[in-house]
Amino acid sequence: MKAETNKKAVKAKKADVKAIVTKAQKAVKEVAVPEVFVQELKIPRDRVGVLVGKKGEVKKYIEHKAGVRLEISSDGDVIIKGHDNVMIYDVKTIVQAIGRGFSPDVAMQLFNEQNVFELLDVTDYAGKSKKRLDRLRGRVIGESGRSRMAIEDLTETNISVYGKTIGIIGEMEMVALARQAIDMLLSGAPHGVTYRMVENKRREMHRRRIESMYATD
Repeated sequence: MKAETNKKAVKAKKADVKAIVTKAQKAVKEVAVPEVFVQELKIPRDRVGVLVGKKGEVKKYIEHKAGVRLEISSDGDVIIKGHDNVMIYDVKTIVQAIGRGFSPDVAMQLFNEQNVFELLDVTDYAGKSKKRLDRLRGRVIGESGRSRMAIEDLTETNISVYGKTIGIIGEMEMVALARQAIDMLLSGAPHGVTYRMVENKRREMHRRRIESMYATD
């Protein structure tokens, strides 16, 4: 009788241990494993060195700031990996901006959620004509860069004319205004008319801000 009781006790103990092990295994499976998000893009080969930076300092800064990992090939293929999908998107935008001619310092402004990046394709205006493409680029750049700098100053944005694209970085409202000015120039509007449009829009924006400050319910 005593031996039978001991066998039952052993069986019960084994069952308890098995239940504990099963519960522990289930708990391990239920532990959330952080999802890894991946974004891929390609930048021009001549911008790879700028993205990497001297001794890799730009790459390291982005990785540290955003908590991501960057894999950059000499051909311009870039892979971004991380656990925060929103941050992955921000880094992709920064990499794209550097790839389209912006300096890392300017591109890093996109870590500020108030700033946006917009890209225009000049071929949408020039078609396949290289001669027209060069002429339109020249209209936006201006002599010694004066046209580009004028729009930058008036809209408080940064503009990069690189290859077949024109990039704009700044606050959303100002980027929209800069885009409108560039669109006018690419569409053939005189520089003076374009600048006056921007100045008038700026005054209107300022007026609206003042009115909103003193508005009452």
